[in-house]
Amino acid sequence: MGQPEMQPEGPPQDGPDAGPDGPRPGDPAGRTLPLGDWGEPAQRLDELYRWVEGGALRTADWYLADRLWRRRAARALRGGTAAGLVVGAALPLLDTTGAVSGCAPWGCLALLLAAACAGVDRGFGLTSGWLRDMAAAQAIDRRLRTLQFDWAAESAREVLGPAEGTAAEAVDRCLGILRRFSEDVAEVVRTETTDWLLEFRTGRPPLSVHTAPSAQRPDPTAPAPRHFPPPGGTRPNMPRQRPPEPR
Repeated sequence: MGQPEMQPEGPPQDGPDAGPDGPRPGDPAGRTLPLGDWGEPAQRLDELYRWVEGGALRTADWYLADRLWRRRAARALRGGTAAGLVVGAALPLLDTTGAVSGCAPWGCLALLLAAACAGVDRGFGLTSGWLRDMAAAQAIDRRLRTLQFDWAAESAREVLGPAEGTAAEAVDRCLGILRRFSEDVAEVVRTETTDWLLEFRTGRPPLSVHTAPSAQRPDPTAPAPRHFPPPGGTRPNMPRQRPPEPR
């Protein structure tokens, strides 16, 4: 089963939800799987690939767009916090030295404004929010690149040949690649939403990353595992050697 070029030249278009009014990440309504005719498996797989890739790109774009206003607001508030702390510490010193008389009360007001800026940033989760958005967009981008290389390798396998197995098995492999990618993107969205809920409930940003857990390496300083005898206190019977016969 030969597959056509799977990389779309223009932006993916797969229906009325392809515009800015499409569903947001984590929308319970989801997206409707595009209907098609399986009489042409290669064309049908191409449509599904564009649909899956387009959904991932829109999800990443949503996170990047949400990151912009959060980052600007967070930087403004953090700048206000820093400025308030500097002014609040400098005005009492100037009043003490006599350089500017009567400015100590304004230092207290500056410290109050700094605390207010920090509280708004922490209360609305602006800094942690745009960091979560950036991490989610990067995680989706990494998975999208993996999908593109896997899809190119599968396409090259079918074109160069000889193809392994039947056409049905090739279609099943391609559908498995698309299904695993869709599940990975959904897991990224679910993790980001869970982090937001935990931060909303506890008031502290959770320490989590959107990466797959790496395999743990054995610790060379750890003691070697002990081998215990089998239960029952019996030892395995070893074959006994006969003593050498006298010559």
